[in-house]
Amino acid sequence: MTTIDAETTAAPLEFAVTKNLNAATPARVAEVLENPGFGVVFTDHMVDICWSAKGGWHRPRVQPYGPIPLDPAASVLHYAQEIFEGIKAYRHADGTVHTFRPDRNAARMQASARRLALPELPTEYFIESLRQLVSIDERWVPSGADQSLYLRPFMFAKEAFLGVRAAQKVAYYVIASPAGAYFTGGVKPVRIWLSEDYARAGRGGTGKAKTGGNYASSLLPQAEAYAKGCDQVVFLNENRDVEELGGMNVVFVFKDGRVVTPESDSILEGITRDSLLQLAQDRGYTVEKRPISIDEWREGVASGDIVEVFACGTAAVVTPIGALVGTDFEEPQPLGELALSLREELTDIQYGRREDKHGWLVRLV
Repeated sequence: MTTIDAETTAAPLEFAVTKNLNAATPARVAEVLENPGFGVVFTDHMVDICWSAKGGWHRPRVQPYGPIPLDPAASVLHYAQEIFEGIKAYRHADGTVHTFRPDRNAARMQASARRLALPELPTEYFIESLRQLVSIDERWVPSGADQSLYLRPFMFAKEAFLGVRAAQKVAYYVIASPAGAYFTGGVKPVRIWLSEDYARAGRGGTGKAKTGGNYASSLLPQAEAYAKGCDQVVFLNENRDVEELGGMNVVFVFKDGRVVTPESDSILEGITRDSLLQLAQDRGYTVEKRPISIDEWREGVASGDIVEVFACGTAAVVTPIGALVGTDFEEPQPLGELALSLREELTDIQYGRREDKHGWLVRLV
């Protein structure tokens, strides 16, 4: 498949394919797909595209999955110039494989790239990179209930230098991993730890970008949450407004028919979240994106104004929040029907079991 680089007016780019001569046996693939887990086993191939300040995007290829050679002075190792995305491929009943709103993931990656001073990968390259990898590794796409192929596009600065500036050489890769059902035995409400000692991101920082550093800074408070018997951690900003969880967005359902999600310049744009909000709006709910303080959250639950709270993201899709835990309190959260109903509708669309009225699906194979 040939694509045109409109950003650099370079010659057409054609993916070269080198097949993995040591690819997993059919028996091994079948064994993995019996119980895929998440992010543990990877497919036979990966996509690799280079970028340089002089040559733009070039040398796109599909090659055997394996270690990436990296100079010890590579900029990413010293200045964390790196971004990534997460997106899934779904096997439909007719055997075809589709992905969900890849244009939105491409746009989010472009926004992350701008913030981290990295080159913006054109949308058509992004989608084609997914298609190239899934085409050669289609046998790794599972067909079990709630299973998928998780795709991880990522980009990092590979130029070898120790000066503090944007790198002039960058690498873009896509790897893939079969993913099992996030919840075994059904969706379960989670306990959330309120972090008041740590911040996920600051005003004007990189909170809106999907970059590894944001997740690295969340690992210590996440460990604190585990120590408190909680599954996830929720962060506040300097105004004590709710930000997001370590890796998911938060949504509040009010008894008057409003569905509210926090909004700020330091919250990552959630594609799953926005899709769920669209489905809620289709049902007649009023959707609001606005700041919501921790006090409004707690008081709303206490008064009965807030009737449901849930988290959402690519991996889990939707997770009801069953308890909010702080240093000196533990408050049960109301459980309603909307979260799981929206989850069912969204996953039905993703797996081709329900009409895709918004044109969100893109066929890969």
